[in-house]
Amino acid sequence: MDILLIEPFYAGYHKQWADGYKQHSEHDVELLTMPGAHADWRMHGAAVHCAKEVSSMNVPDIIVCSNMLDVATFKGLLPEELCNIPIVVYFHENHLPYPWTKTENEMQYIRDNECAFINYTTALAADKVCFNSVYHRKSFLEHLPEFLNLFPDYNEPENAKVIEDKSTVLPMALDLKRLDSYQPEKPEPMPRALVLWNNKWEHDKNPEAFFDALITIATHGIDFKLAVIGEETPHTPPVFAKAKEVLADKIVHWGSVACDAEYAHWLYLADILPVTSYHDFFAEPIVEAMYCNAIPMMPERLVFAEHIPESMKYTFMYSDDEFVTKLQKRIMDVKMLRVMDTRQWVEKYDWSKLAHQYDNVLTAM
Repeated sequence: MDILLIEPFYAGYHKQWADGYKQHSEHDVELLTMPGAHADWRMHGAAVHCAKEVSSMNVPDIIVCSNMLDVATFKGLLPEELCNIPIVVYFHENHLPYPWTKTENEMQYIRDNECAFINYTTALAADKVCFNSVYHRKSFLEHLPEFLNLFPDYNEPENAKVIEDKSTVLPMALDLKRLDSYQPEKPEPMPRALVLWNNKWEHDKNPEAFFDALITIATHGIDFKLAVIGEETPHTPPVFAKAKEVLADKIVHWGSVACDAEYAHWLYLADILPVTSYHDFFAEPIVEAMYCNAIPMMPERLVFAEHIPESMKYTFMYSDDEFVTKLQKRIMDVKMLRVMDTRQWVEKYDWSKLAHQYDNVLTAM
């Protein structure tokens, strides 16, 4: 089968996903991509460019795209002879439940609602809708009627059921095995627990809770080390600068990494992975760290329960009011944690386990 995969935001995990499926699928997969920049504009404008490009390409049996493509506009601009090609949209994320802060301006709120509406019409226009987690599908379908009711009339909230009936869950596939080659033969753990942050430096990841907890624990006289991986952006919350100063004597790494080898080095060295997010549909960096046996502490919300066996949820999930207490205990009990194997919980997300599921969904179309 000839598959055309369209990824208008070809960067980060979107790029890894597109490249991974091309590499691991049993079908012939051709990529049509655009640079991973100007995310809001990609959602508005990529459909025009991609429809033009597809018109001059070999006709595929099926089209797969990420949620960065406005499928309704894209289909409307295709030549008549291409209009019957089935289109499957893969939702990495959506804008419906985004947690706004008081500092974000009205214009950004308007733009985000526009993107949310594109998410809606994209799902409505696609022939098949795939979400990267059970939580994501449930969240999208629950938020959609509420979102549509913001509009004055003819909002048709019953379309949530139309989308539900043609939707499924197809877990995010990652190239986790690439990390195997960096696994140290004889790990030399630090004498103190190494706490890891490897998520985005954005407010929806709730870094205030993460760093405030560590600052509190440090004032109790509990020693630990800290590795913070990521990049500062114009929207980086000020708590990062505060933590870098207050926890300076704990920090062993701060900022970006140069390559996969350096990234994997810190994942394998890390002991504890506290997660504080308010907004995650799959949490790819968290899964990668768990694959390298960083022990997670996850909130009782969002997607995180899907990454932990039922029998382990009491131990490795927390309610917000017990976060500091549980994290302090984990830091003090680090020697017991270092014998645990969390890789077995998430290796199911490697392409070697999931490629056939992707192929089966598309073959069924």
